[in-house]
Amino acid sequence: MSPKIIYICKMNKSIVFYGKLLFINILCFFVFVNLQAKESIYLYSNLEQSGSFFSTPQDSIKNETKKPKKRFKFGSNKVNFDTFYENYDKAVSYYNKGSYLSAAQLFEQLYPLSIGTKYGDTILFMFADCYFKNHDYQLAAFHFKDYSRRYPGTERAELAALNCVKALYYVSPPYDVDQSDTRYAIDEIKQYVAQYPHSKYVEECNVILDELRDKLALKQFEVIKLYYNTGNYKAAQIMVKDFMREYSYSKYAPEALFLLTKNNYEFALKSVDKKKKERFLACAEAYDALFVQYPNYPKLGEAKKMYDESLKQINIINTKIQ
Repeated sequence: MSPKIIYICKMNKSIVFYGKLLFINILCFFVFVNLQAKESIYLYSNLEQSGSFFSTPQDSIKNETKKPKKRFKFGSNKVNFDTFYENYDKAVSYYNKGSYLSAAQLFEQLYPLSIGTKYGDTILFMFADCYFKNHDYQLAAFHFKDYSRRYPGTERAELAALNCVKALYYVSPPYDVDQSDTRYAIDEIKQYVAQYPHSKYVEECNVILDELRDKLALKQFEVIKLYYNTGNYKAAQIMVKDFMREYSYSKYAPEALFLLTKNNYEFALKSVDKKKKERFLACAEAYDALFVQYPNYPKLGEAKKMYDESLKQINIINTKIQ
């Protein structure tokens, strides 16, 4: 069979195939159009029966019953000079009933109007006290401090300073977080005691002061323990020295010196030969400080063993040198 005939046969087969494909597509199109037409007729008939086809959104809105809007009279409760006394009495009433937030809101608006009048210091004090009684101690401390600064000569000045101190004491966080607030509270207590040395509250302030200082001591003591437990011996030595310089009165001081003895002993054992002598000597010195300052410390016997071993090692090293 010649190539020309073969080519013609192939062309005929292709024409037949594409013809069938075209016929199928045309048939599907007519079926789809027919279905769409039926669906439209069905939808139209349903809408016509229900009547919704002839209603519009605008018609629905017109048929709704309109409710009259409430008119808000702006500024009807605003505090001003005309309503000052009325709102002052209302604020005091809220305060006496224990509604401190409501009272504080009114006092805050009243105070700018009362500056320079006989009501000024009373309003500011009660405003600060609202926050104090509502346990919002940060704001209470701020406003009591503000009162002390604005009205230093009034009869409430000392009480305001004391309440500021108490509020800052309550704000002081746990020992394991940043202690900036604690240090600020300590400074304010010192200032109060210096300003009112004969106050009946001085003893109470000293108790608070000791507690806050103890919190700072505990924080630093925990750092010492961390350095020791992680084998950071040099850092532990530095921290103990700083601790004893600042918190030697603390209940953690004996334990800090014991840790220093233990720290220096272990440091010496792990050191190279040329460093051992000075580090065993450091252990002995730490024990001496512990023994002299805290002779009744419960762990003194354990520390004594490390001390004796350190002296023994020092003698051995001295013998080798000779």
